[in-house]
Amino acid sequence: MAEFKNPNQQGGGENKSLLVMMLVLVTVFFGLQYFRAKTNPQTVSPNAASSASQSTAPAGSQPAPQPGAPVNKSAANPAATSAASSGPAVQASAESTTTIENELYRITFTNRGGQVSTWILKKYKDSDGKPLNLVHTQAAQQFGFPLSLYTYDAALTANLSNALYIPSATGNLAAPAILTFNYSDGTVQVRKTFSFDETYVLHADVEVTRNGAPIRALVSWPGGFGDQDNAIAYSSAQLDVARNAKEEHIAPKKVSGGDTLNGPFDWAGTSDNYFAAIFLPDTLDTATVATLNNQLDVAKTIRRTGLGSGAPAKGSIEVPILGAALGDTRGRTQTRIYAGPKAVNVLHTIRATGNAITLEPLLDFGFFGPIGKYLFLALQFIHSTILSWAGAWGWAIIILTVIINLVILPLRIKTMQSGLKMQRIQPQMDAIKERYKKYKATDPKRNEMNVEIMKLQKDNGVNMFGGCIPTLVQLPLLFAFFTMLRSVVELRQAHWLWLPDLSSADPYHILPIVMIISQFLVQFYTPSPGVDPQQQKMMAFMMPAVSGYMTWNYASGLALYWTVGNLISIAQQAVMNRTSLGREMREIAAKRARRKAGTGTTIQGKR
Repeated sequence: MAEFKNPNQQGGGENKSLLVMMLVLVTVFFGLQYFRAKTNPQTVSPNAASSASQSTAPAGSQPAPQPGAPVNKSAANPAATSAASSGPAVQASAESTTTIENELYRITFTNRGGQVSTWILKKYKDSDGKPLNLVHTQAAQQFGFPLSLYTYDAALTANLSNALYIPSATGNLAAPAILTFNYSDGTVQVRKTFSFDETYVLHADVEVTRNGAPIRALVSWPGGFGDQDNAIAYSSAQLDVARNAKEEHIAPKKVSGGDTLNGPFDWAGTSDNYFAAIFLPDTLDTATVATLNNQLDVAKTIRRTGLGSGAPAKGSIEVPILGAALGDTRGRTQTRIYAGPKAVNVLHTIRATGNAITLEPLLDFGFFGPIGKYLFLALQFIHSTILSWAGAWGWAIIILTVIINLVILPLRIKTMQSGLKMQRIQPQMDAIKERYKKYKATDPKRNEMNVEIMKLQKDNGVNMFGGCIPTLVQLPLLFAFFTMLRSVVELRQAHWLWLPDLSSADPYHILPIVMIISQFLVQFYTPSPGVDPQQQKMMAFMMPAVSGYMTWNYASGLALYWTVGNLISIAQQAVMNRTSLGREMREIAAKRARRKAGTGTTIQGKR
């Protein structure tokens, strides 16, 4: 196929637009890396702003006496003291477990603390291919297990987490079910009741009293998730809060451990890229959230290569472990708890108490969020309706890429038409520039030259940015794909041909290499009227280098989308170059080349 090497002179407006486009490409890419950290709001410490409310908090929010220690009756409410005296101890003699199971999970409780020891999600696997335990065992052993109690007295918190409760049932239970734990040391009484159904949501009802007076005890998810075994997972941890239908996603460095956030709350909790533990309080206005932020050395458990095989790292590696605890200013805590995947079809069905606010905002697609969301919905539609076999997500990406390129095909044709118009008036533009070349760039006469060129382009229907339209359309799609592929749990561990996980890098770098070659061919075959040949050569090598860097260590699904798009562009350009439009562009370019060279020799075009 014959093509041309455009020998236009330097200094055209198109040169500047291409440089601007290149700058935008690089700036947006690196900007996205810091978007979440830069835009996440800071949690508000209640110590200064809410000192008044803290001073009137329930007794449980103040330093509490050691369990079993004598109570200062003069400071207690006389009515409450007379109504409730120390009762008999309620404690189990040995440790036991109770397992609650439905089609989605298998949760094992221990009566030591009446808390969760393992939380298996049946539909998801960990890095070793085993059923995923949502509990981050290493973090839980140091900071506490899920559904433990958090009080503002460290000694009381530790005592309630290690005491042996009496469960209402042991062994295996099938949801729907109710499990209750009771404990008393004669002074402090605890009742924890959990209700389960066929969904990922359970209900907790917790009441802690001391001599009949309520203690402010919060239900806690102390931190981390079982899939956090690589740097990306730890860096994606965040505190999620929704108040008055406005959600916040707060990065670890902006979360102060031990702070208390006052309600109202639609929901609140923690999440990483793919999983979340969210509290949905029964009473929004009186709900409070304690934010937990600890440091954990994961050198022995973290993987160098992320999901998939990888050897443990060496040395000390400190990572943030976020957690949250929800309570009620009245003492008794009643809340629903969602612990599961950040899947669109699940999150949009779970609503806050008393309003229409769902958990769907947990999915944060970044700066190009709306585009990323609808890209994924389109991808999910293709996967569920056209493709349903294992490993079909890769084919769904390919089909979506084909559809997108067919949609923007008219823009490609419009670009060629704009380029042809630019070539037709190029001799006149050259003549104008020739008249003004004796003036310096700072001379006011140069403005007259620009005015003449713009008038010439306007009179002939030429848009100097016409050649950039397809790129301007594709850039948001590209970066939306970039953030979307790393945010949706449906693509976690989704394999395609040799790729074990479309959300992580190609382990063999096959796709990035093919993508670099195809990107070079796109630059090589696409006409660029008005662009200096030297600048065109620079772009032909610079664009593949940038795109190769972007896909080398990032989601292979992005490289698949980009590579397929490049191959389609090459095929489309090959066809368009054979049309009358393409032939005329080559003829004009050949004439200009002969005229500029001062010879009648025909310059061979690109093939």
